[in-house]
Amino acid sequence: MSPAIQTDVDLAPLTTLGVPAHAAYYCAAGSEDEIRSALAWARTRDLQVLVLGGGSNMVFVSDFAGLVLQPMLRGRSLIGETDAHYLVRVGAGERWHDTVEWTLAQGWPGLENLALIPGNVGAAPIQNIGAYGLELTDRFHSLEAFDRNTGEVQTLDRAACRFGYRDSVFKHPGGRNLIVLAVVFALPKTWAPMTGYRDLTEELGARSIATPSPRDIFDAVIAVRQRKLPDPAVVGNVGSFFKNPVVDAATHSSLQARHPKLVSYPQADGRYKLAAGWLIDQAGWKGRALGPARVHAAQALVLTNPGDARGADIVALARAIQHDVQAQFNVTLDPEPIVVGASGEQ
Repeated sequence: MSPAIQTDVDLAPLTTLGVPAHAAYYCAAGSEDEIRSALAWARTRDLQVLVLGGGSNMVFVSDFAGLVLQPMLRGRSLIGETDAHYLVRVGAGERWHDTVEWTLAQGWPGLENLALIPGNVGAAPIQNIGAYGLELTDRFHSLEAFDRNTGEVQTLDRAACRFGYRDSVFKHPGGRNLIVLAVVFALPKTWAPMTGYRDLTEELGARSIATPSPRDIFDAVIAVRQRKLPDPAVVGNVGSFFKNPVVDAATHSSLQARHPKLVSYPQADGRYKLAAGWLIDQAGWKGRALGPARVHAAQALVLTNPGDARGADIVALARAIQHDVQAQFNVTLDPEPIVVGASGEQ
């Protein structure tokens, strides 16, 4: 099947940040065959290929001279069961939030803590998305991925995906050649609410809900996210711009001695995850602007494009924040989104 290759495509509407950038070529591939054909087309022209999901984790600092390939494979279905789980297969091109809502409607809870996260399903395992005490890996069974090097489709289980905090094999050599086609989730038949995060607990309390249902948690997560995070349809952003840094116990103890109000979360391995938003706030950046780019007033982790910022403006703001946090706390902030420049993915 021949793919529909478009030329000189505006990428701003295809990303949640909405900064100006164009792709020399673009293809929305609705099937494995179309992905194969698009890659073959690019190969004959010696073009670099950039895979774009829902556009919620990309910062374009310039136009892209190659082919932007957007897998748009659809479909959601129950493909099997175990004693403990429902196995639900979802195409890479399905919207993440719609999928969460759909699983609840089918009576298969488990993803509700991840409600309202922007982007498509295919990008979720790449980033190992997480929120309010749950990560994708906690509900993951397997995925199907197209190998650009061999032309074959692989099935990867949790171990093969090498999930970490906002990390996976897809971000490292040996995995960057894989294009996610579909994800299979293992959703628990015996469900228990996950309400350990303070914001979520307080929201449920404000609603006088002592024993929440999956839908209660879904609604509460949406309310919290809408209160703290700007809607990308209104203000351009990629959600949390920085990862929460993880430090060893000694570093945490030293930081806490100097900053008694340090916000942190103990990890199973004895380390501590620091709240990057708190660090940025303490460094004086919450609500501030640098040129046309701005830090969100309600959540310092979010860098925004209020209207006329370019990708380079967002990157300049991010670097200024990194510099000041490093200077004040001796802690390195690593960005979550992928920055794409003139030469491609960085």
